[in-house]
Amino acid sequence: MSISAPDRWAVGEESVPDPRVDLVSFHEEFYRCLPTRGNALFELTDALLCSGTAVRTLVELSLAAENRRGHGALYDAISCGSVDFTRLRRALGGLTIPCDRGGRIVLVVDVSAWSRPDAPTSPQRGFCHVYGRGKSQAQLIPGWPYSFVAALETGRTSWTSVLDAVRLRPDDDETAVTATRTFCWCSTPDTSGVSRI
Repeated sequence: MSISAPDRWAVGEESVPDPRVDLVSFHEEFYRCLPTRGNALFELTDALLCSGTAVRTLVELSLAAENRRGHGALYDAISCGSVDFTRLRRALGGLTIPCDRGGRIVLVVDVSAWSRPDAPTSPQRGFCHVYGRGKSQAQLIPGWPYSFVAALETGRTSWTSVLDAVRLRPDDDETAVTATRTFCWCSTPDTSGVSRI
């Protein structure tokens, strides 16, 4: 996998690096995080990111232009492919983190549920608190809770940079896991070796 983008900063044409070079570097590093069935998983990821609408089934992704393989390869990648999450976390940690005007990183944490009421044989499924649309419509639905740590972008935008996500087991304490993951991210040095806290 190779994408060509000019590095104008390296040749002195601009005073700042070209963001396309960062994107290409991350693209290549993400590909290296997929040790088995990497090509199929990479194309699946591209199809998911370029879909433009909500994706409800894997069949929809197999028909996307970015996925050049058949639906059989897609299912094979899902069932037999793997992701090196340690390497992926390191790659995400090397990205530029948005800061506020004072140079501080503003972190937010959240626990969100992936509801799976129709998957009774799924491992480590717990009950997730889900808010309903009407008043007093909150309920508990079987699924997997995920703890997210994200950095807020500055200005008038709703974009965030997700820094860490971990699935919570039924016996996990949400607050303790989220605090531990946040501390681990903050105490890990960035790519230049400087601690974030």
